[in-house]
Amino acid sequence: MAFLKFNKAELVNLSYSLKREIICANKTGAYCNTTIVACNTRRYHGLLSVPVDNFGGGKYMLLSSVDESLEVNGKVFNLGIHRYGDIYEPRGHKYIVDFAADPVPVITYRVGQIEFTKSILLVPDKDQVMLRYEVTKSPAKLRLSLKPFLAFRSVHSLTSQNSSARTDFRQVRNGVSFNMYEGFPDLNLQLSTASFKYKSSPCWYNAVTYSDEARRGFACKEDLFVPGSFELSMGEGDSVVLSASVTEEVPSMIKRRYNAALKAIPGIVSLHDQLIHCADVLIRDRNGRKTVTAGFSWLYTGLLRETIFTLPGLTVHAGRPEAFEEILDDLIAHNQERLYSRTTQIEAPLMLAGALREYIASGASAKDVWKKYGKVVKGIIESYGPGVRKEVSLQPNGLLWAQKDNVALTWMNAYTDGHPVTERAGYQVETNAFWYDTLCFALENEKLYGQRGSKFIATWAPVRDLVKENYQKTFWNESCGYLADYVDNNGQNMDVRPNQLFALSVAASPISDDIAGSIMNIIERELVTARGIRTLSPRDVKYKGVYEGTQRDRDLAYHQGCAWPALLLPYATVAFRMRGSSFCKKAEWLIEGFFADLNKHGVGAFSELYDGDPPHEAHGAISSAMSTAALISVERLINKYKEESR
Repeated sequence: MAFLKFNKAELVNLSYSLKREIICANKTGAYCNTTIVACNTRRYHGLLSVPVDNFGGGKYMLLSSVDESLEVNGKVFNLGIHRYGDIYEPRGHKYIVDFAADPVPVITYRVGQIEFTKSILLVPDKDQVMLRYEVTKSPAKLRLSLKPFLAFRSVHSLTSQNSSARTDFRQVRNGVSFNMYEGFPDLNLQLSTASFKYKSSPCWYNAVTYSDEARRGFACKEDLFVPGSFELSMGEGDSVVLSASVTEEVPSMIKRRYNAALKAIPGIVSLHDQLIHCADVLIRDRNGRKTVTAGFSWLYTGLLRETIFTLPGLTVHAGRPEAFEEILDDLIAHNQERLYSRTTQIEAPLMLAGALREYIASGASAKDVWKKYGKVVKGIIESYGPGVRKEVSLQPNGLLWAQKDNVALTWMNAYTDGHPVTERAGYQVETNAFWYDTLCFALENEKLYGQRGSKFIATWAPVRDLVKENYQKTFWNESCGYLADYVDNNGQNMDVRPNQLFALSVAASPISDDIAGSIMNIIERELVTARGIRTLSPRDVKYKGVYEGTQRDRDLAYHQGCAWPALLLPYATVAFRMRGSSFCKKAEWLIEGFFADLNKHGVGAFSELYDGDPPHEAHGAISSAMSTAALISVERLINKYKEESR
C-alpha cells in the first residue's frame, strides 16, 4: 500500500526517519521494533524480543541489531547505524534509497552500482526473526559481513558490560548459539547457506545511545555485546537468510520457512485489512493461553481494564468471536483479586457487563452467557457491597465512593513525583455509570435465567433504583450544562472531561434524554478533535496540549489534554444513537484520519494517543490495543447504520 513506502529524501533525513518505526509482532508475543532506517532510538527497540517463561512471561530483548557491511574491491561500506552520545557512527542510512513495508519491511541500499536489499520477517508462530539479504544488482562479486549485537535483558531496562555475561558460544548447524545469562533461552543465529566463515572477535560496544530515551530524561546508554561476524561471498541475484531463533533450525529449511511464512501473510488490500491485521497480533496465543497485549512495544499483556475494553473489538467485531470466551476465561482466572477484593482499577470490573452485552448483541446466546458468567458478574457486584473493598464504599444513596489517599483509582492514573495527576477521589462519573449498567444487566438476566425467588434480586434491585434516583442529581450541573467529573467533600468538580461520555454510552444509562443533548454539545465543542477525544478541555488552566518533554511533562499531559482514539468508541456510540445514519459522514472522517497517519509513528499501526493541539501528532505506544479495537468497533457502527438506512 502506498502509505507504507518512503523515498530516499525522507530516509536520509534523520529528523524525519527516526520518528517512524517498524513494528512487527506475532501470536507468540515476540516482536521486532526499530526505525525505518534500522537505527534503534528506544530501549524497546530491537530485532528479536521474546516472552521468557522462566521470568514470568515478561518480554526480553535477545538480538538488538545486526550490522551489515559490504566489501567491494577492497573498500568496506558499513550499512549499519548507531548513535554514540551525539554522534551517529556508522552512518549507513546514507546508502538507503527505498523502504517499503508490504507485506514485510524491506530496506533497499545502493552503493555505487550495487543494489542490496534487507527484508525483515518475524515468523508468525515462533520466537524467530528472519533477515533476508539479496544482491539485486552488482557488476562484481562482493563480500557481506553480518555483525550481531546481543542484549539479553528485559525490554524495560538497559544492560552494561559485566563479568557475569557468558560470552562464549557453541556451534550449531550453519551458525552459532549464545546464552549470556542463566534462565534465558538460547539465541541461535544460523544462515541458510553453509558457504560462510564465522569470525569470533568478542567485544563490547559501549555507550550505545537511544535518542528517544535521552529526550525524555531517562537513562539512555547501554553496552551491547558483539561476539563476531558472519562472512560470505555474494554476487548479483544471490540471496541468503539469517535466522535468529530460540530453537535450532534445520538449515535446509530456513529459506523454505521464510518463503512459506511470507506467502502465508494475508494480503492487505484495504485499510480495513490493516486494522484487522493489527488486531490479530495484539492477541497473544502462548502456552495454551490467549491474552491481549495492551500495546507494543512496552505495554503489558493480560491487563484487566485494557482487556475488557478491547475484547469485543478485537474478537467479535474483528470476525473472531471464538476468541472472546478464551480470552475472557483466562482473564477471570488470573484476576481473581482485582475482580472480587481489591484493585486500583476501580471501574474495570464493572466494565465486564458492557463487554458481555456486546458479545450477546453479536449473536451469543444470552442464556448461555449468563449461565457461564452470571456468577462472576454477581460476585463483582457483591464485592462492591459493604465491608469488602477498602478502596470503595457503597453509600446510602446507592452510589460508589472511591478513595485511597494519594492513589489514582481510575483509568486516569498518571503520577508525577509519586503523586497522582488526577486523583479524582469521591463519586466518579464513569465508575457510577458502569455500576448502574452492571446492576441493570445482572438483574435483567437473573430475572430471566436465574433461580426463582433469587436473593440477589431482592438485595440489589433496591440499590439499582437508588442509583437511578440519585445519579443525575449528584452529577448534573444545570448552570454548566454537563456532568461533574467527580464529586467529593468539596462538591462537584466541573473539569470538562470525557468520562461523562460513559454515562451516555452504557446500554443502561442513568441520564435522562432531555439533558443528553446538552452534555454532547459540550463534549463536541471542547473535547472532540480530528484524532480522538481530548482528556481535558483546552479552556482549563491545567490543559496540556502537547505530549512532549520530560517524563513529568508527558505525565502531566497524558490525561490533561491528550486526545485518545479509544474514546471515539463511546463518543460514536452516543452520536449514532442520537443521530442515526446522519452521523456516518462525520464518523468516517474521524477514522480516516488515522489511516492517513499510518506512515507516522508506528508504520502501519494505530497509536495510543495524540496531541490535543493541532496538528495532533501521534505519541504513546505505537500499536495500541485500545485504539485498534475502538476503530474496528466504530467502523462496525458505520457499516451497521449505513445498512439500516438503505
